[in-house]
Amino acid sequence: MTAENAIADLRSALPEGSLITDPDSLQAYRRDRAEDPNAGTPLAVVRATSTEDVQAVVRIAAREGIGIVPRGAGSGLSGGSSAVDGTIVISLDRMREIRIDPALQMAVVQPGAFNAEVKSAASEHGLWYPPDPSSQEFCSIGGNVATNAGGLCCVKYGVTTDYVLGLTVVLADGRAVKLGGPRLKDVAGLSLTKLFVGSEGTLGIVTEAVLRLVPAQRAPTTLVAMFPTVEGAIGAVVDIKAAMRPSMLEFMDRVTINAVEDMMRMDLDRESAAMLIVQSDESVEIAAQQIEMIEQTCGMHGASEVYATSDPDESEALIEARRQAIPAVEKRGALLLEDVGVPLPRLGDLIDGMRVIAETRGVEIAVVAHAGDGNTHPLIVLDPTDAEQRANAEIAFGEVMDLAIALSGTITGEHGVGRLKQPWLADYLGDDVLELNLRIKRALDPDGIMNPGAVFGAL
Repeated sequence: MTAENAIADLRSALPEGSLITDPDSLQAYRRDRAEDPNAGTPLAVVRATSTEDVQAVVRIAAREGIGIVPRGAGSGLSGGSSAVDGTIVISLDRMREIRIDPALQMAVVQPGAFNAEVKSAASEHGLWYPPDPSSQEFCSIGGNVATNAGGLCCVKYGVTTDYVLGLTVVLADGRAVKLGGPRLKDVAGLSLTKLFVGSEGTLGIVTEAVLRLVPAQRAPTTLVAMFPTVEGAIGAVVDIKAAMRPSMLEFMDRVTINAVEDMMRMDLDRESAAMLIVQSDESVEIAAQQIEMIEQTCGMHGASEVYATSDPDESEALIEARRQAIPAVEKRGALLLEDVGVPLPRLGDLIDGMRVIAETRGVEIAVVAHAGDGNTHPLIVLDPTDAEQRANAEIAFGEVMDLAIALSGTITGEHGVGRLKQPWLADYLGDDVLELNLRIKRALDPDGIMNPGAVFGAL
């Protein structure tokens, strides 16, 4: 009777229209963008409208021993919001409020608001929210907080955790706690706010975030360089980073260049092995000096073509080519997506190693990267109807993560562990650090109801 009791209590506790139990309607909430083939079917979906809604659901679920899967916009790439059979999915997509405080240069944001919506609201006050995932137009702040998302500007401006000052979190017992707040300095007690950033809904559910804003970014100057070899491009990346902090330093390999050209028709050189997109948002004089130095550096490393522009429309068009990389490659087939990262000096070894894996396993791996901080996004292309190809792709997926660990890297830089990368977490963390993680998880979620199976697997 547990399921029937839970559904009846949810229906009584929630506003009309918040509860979804129709089997056909539940299908839309089973998977995130990772398209996890092992996703289950939830018992119900709750489209929450407030912290109080979330509290009510968590209390009922805790009482009945039912798992909870938090869900934002469903744009995750590691299966972090894949449904589990018999759980309750709490969708936060209706919680979209954004309040800007220009005096404090902060935003108070509900988790369903899109990243781009926060940027737009901040811009009306001459302010800027820097974290900028390529999916900014359709990814939610709640998901960004859950995975500690980064983006194209992170090489200079940092990632989500650098801008989260406070959180309202619903814990596994239904309590709502406020952590941090609208203060730039606050060292009273443990840094619990930071603990929840990147926790992927396994410790609690974020229902509000206080975000730090900064003055609007200066209009950037953008440089694009094409290289006949990957080695030349990576050599330029290392030297550029040694000399300055550009506001963007992105990499695309030949497979990605051709996929983007197929989709966008930008007259990109299809024969180039690699493409760098670099920006400087310093003052006009300093930006000019930096771009000149970057151009010289690219030339020293064999660039076949270098083009720079300070025209805002041209710059945005070039950046859009990078933002559309994953959708463009996706047109070539189904994808297994990763985001492994390594210390910058090992970036060339990582990309070369992935090339060897692709050749050995007979699969295509496109590589895009936030090259300035060593965070790569290998995109393994496959035909999902070909069983042998899928098996080889899954082997390659694991080998890429093993390679990153061997190079002193990480199995995820910004997409999260989710469910797809969970089998590699122990090898990455080691026994002692994994035990500390599990100790915290059990302290905050002793019954294991918060996003069961994500990150830590079965407890």
